[in-house]
Amino acid sequence: MRGAALMTAAMVTFTINDTFTKVLSEALPLWQLIFLRGLGVTVCLLILARAMGQLTYRLPRRDWFYMWLRAAAEIGGAYFFITALFNMPIANVSAIMQVLPLSVALAGALFLREPLGWKRLLAILIGFGGVMLIVRPGGADFTSYSVYALLAVACVTLRDLVVRKLSRAVPSLMVSVVAAVGVTVFAGAASLTETWQPLAGWDVFHLAGATVFVIFGYVFSVTAMRVGDIGFVAPFRYTSLLTALILGVLVFGEFPTVPTLMGAGIVVATGLFTLFRERRLNLLRPVVPSRIR
Repeated sequence: MRGAALMTAAMVTFTINDTFTKVLSEALPLWQLIFLRGLGVTVCLLILARAMGQLTYRLPRRDWFYMWLRAAAEIGGAYFFITALFNMPIANVSAIMQVLPLSVALAGALFLREPLGWKRLLAILIGFGGVMLIVRPGGADFTSYSVYALLAVACVTLRDLVVRKLSRAVPSLMVSVVAAVGVTVFAGAASLTETWQPLAGWDVFHLAGATVFVIFGYVFSVTAMRVGDIGFVAPFRYTSLLTALILGVLVFGEFPTVPTLMGAGIVVATGLFTLFRERRLNLLRPVVPSRIR
């Protein structure tokens, strides 16, 4: 239950960070925003990793390659997600991102040869149908930014698949530190192509809010996966959608359409089914004791 509470807190704080970020879209260029937020995130993650003894540089080249590949996927995900967030209702973007457990399961089966039964495959296809209800290609609300949200899903899926290739010797916070450094450095270089804007009083407050809440999101999510059973904790990720719906109405006056709500419901239902099936299959698999080295 403590893991579930921490995962809920992580999703709420991540979504509040998204809200602050969306508010800043009217004041700051994209890469300047990502760079300034990334500075604070990187410093805090370095301090946290050092305090927890997870800051290490003696890792195999193979792990470094996968960590930097993951960082590249993180850069693409940040660009596409924040661009979509700047130009779409926050609830719509959040609803599309809820398809991640489905896309990761499908990509794992296609590229990593992970087992995928027909029931989960059917749930994934239905879930993608729910995404189409949200995006509605050819509809009046469909824009290029809807495609950006889907590309963000693709980048984050790659990011999550790469993690599975890392050895157990790599600390989880070290992976986050490398990603934060990669995103910040790339954003800093890309921001040189933009005209930097001065920060007004409220802009500083919103930027600080985005930085603080994304840091808390990292801390809560890492702690949740450490203290709670993954199969039990993972479904609580969907609280981010409820938070996005509430904040979209209260902060931006964005009321989701009926098709969007229907699509979001389908995505969440199929995602929960997929997580339930994966948990059940893991419980049925025999436990093979690992060799002591």
